[in-house]
Amino acid sequence: MRLLIVEDEKRLALSLAKGLTAEGYAVDVVHDGIDGLHRASEGTYDLVVLDIMLPGMNGYRICSTLRAAGNDVPILMLTAKDGEYDEAEGLDTGADDYLTKPFSYVVLVARVKALLRRRGNGGPSPLHTLGDLKVDTAARRVFRGEDEVTLTAKEFAVLEQLVLRAGEVVSKGDILEHVWDFAYEGDPNIVEVYVSTLRRKLGAALIRTVRGAGYRLEAPR
Repeated sequence: MRLLIVEDEKRLALSLAKGLTAEGYAVDVVHDGIDGLHRASEGTYDLVVLDIMLPGMNGYRICSTLRAAGNDVPILMLTAKDGEYDEAEGLDTGADDYLTKPFSYVVLVARVKALLRRRGNGGPSPLHTLGDLKVDTAARRVFRGEDEVTLTAKEFAVLEQLVLRAGEVVSKGDILEHVWDFAYEGDPNIVEVYVSTLRRKLGAALIRTVRGAGYRLEAPR
């Protein structure tokens, strides 16, 4: 899943991005309100972590503008302020949750996961089955038959992109976009490395290469 952090405290923003990336999310960071609104309006994010006090445009205006445009992306607001009025104002503009600085990183991650689960409840089931492969995208657990397969955060994120579009061809570019962040400038062949690892752990027949197009997850015949 892809997250956007809009936070002008650069040290905090980069620290959050590093932690959330380690959790398996693709994370983009911007430090300005106007840039944040532009990025969030693109509709490519599963969740936005949004500071209130920002240069250019504050978080309240960003949130209300997104909601007025019909954008329902989950928004977790951050602020150094405290008090019921501020919380109410944030929620009234359409935010889904609210966290006051200083906060525990563990709590932030829990809030992020809760919002993503809540969003998923209105959509497809988080449990995906393909032959004897079972993938629970909410619990982030994978089984082959009765045996649980341990995956790293990035391995799971790559598998998640394939399982959400099981039977379809998923391009290397799509996987890069959703699993690595916007600023990734490394070797695009990193996708092949992770696909190779998934084949070793889950079985080579599950992930087929469609030459020149990408990869397709399918039940072995």
